Amino acid sequence: MKILGIESSCDETAAAVVEDGRQVLSSVVASQIDIHAVYGGVVPEIASRAHTEAICGVVESALTQANCTMEDIDAIAVTNAPGLIGALLTGVSFAKGLAFTTKKPLVPVHHIRGHIAANYLVHPDLKPPFIALVVSGGHTSLMRVEDYTDHKLISSTRDDAAGEAFDKCARVLGLPYPGGAAMDKLAAIGDKNKYKLNAGNVDGAPYDFTFSGLKTSVINLVHTELQRGRIMDEEFKADIAASFTNALVKAITARLDLLLSENGGCDIVLAGGVAANSHLREAVKATAEKFGANLYLPPLKLCGDNAAMIAAQGYYEFLAGVRGGTDLNGYATKHC
Repeated sequence: MKILGIESSCDETAAAVVEDGRQVLSSVVASQIDIHAVYGGVVPEIASRAHTEAICGVVESALTQANCTMEDIDAIAVTNAPGLIGALLTGVSFAKGLAFTTKKPLVPVHHIRGHIAANYLVHPDLKPPFIALVVSGGHTSLMRVEDYTDHKLISSTRDDAAGEAFDKCARVLGLPYPGGAAMDKLAAIGDKNKYKLNAGNVDGAPYDFTFSGLKTSVINLVHTELQRGRIMDEEFKADIAASFTNALVKAITARLDLLLSENGGCDIVLAGGVAANSHLREAVKATAEKFGANLYLPPLKLCGDNAAMIAAQGYYEFLAGVRGGTDLNGYATKHC
């Protein structure tokens, strides 16, 4: 069964063809990084316009690369939540029109489920149940995946997500957008113990995440040091990046450690854009080894937003009978 996936939740316009939820026949991504870099972050209205300009060509390219026509496609899967509402509606509207004219089933897919499903594309032996740790620009969550379409939220972030905190701290350090990759490289050469930084805890919710205080601590630290005459040189930036990354990663793995200690070892899946961070990958790997748990990591190319992951999850949603009609809408926020 061939699924055409369409993703436009933020600043990547993507389309892909995936067979039986596991084999990628094509994956095309049109990035908007250069467009938004001048602003230091994604501008929603500009993102929506760029999606509109790119989506037809991206879908055509995905079909061509997969050596398919729409006659070969069994269903169309599209991200309809969560994300930037204008960006989502561009993809949803296109998918609805395409499904209506080609008389193909339309399958709405939750973006976070898609990130988790990225692992299905590279790990043939992976199947539920497992624990999913999703760390991205807009989400930091722990989930229990009971079945391919049965996801139970254990915890989430109460404020800034990990990726958002990375980008904001990178901006304070004068690093280029997107800041995650630059922070990762600097953290590798900095002293992680130079500055005492900690992420907070949420009273009464031990699994929940909060990174707003950590972000603010970095901003205040940088401003204080600069006022004291400190030069914003490479060493200073590297030590800040390393200390921040260490604090954030420790906060994430502490919650994973607690969950595993209270519920026993089980398979763990790491997913989301921040899953590309080398320090997080190593820390989660160490935590999994501590409990003797199998760990599944997506390759770097599947950590960021892409349509192959949407098509993969769309396959399982299709089998479960999930369908969308011409009244399908997009939602900026929606539980998985």
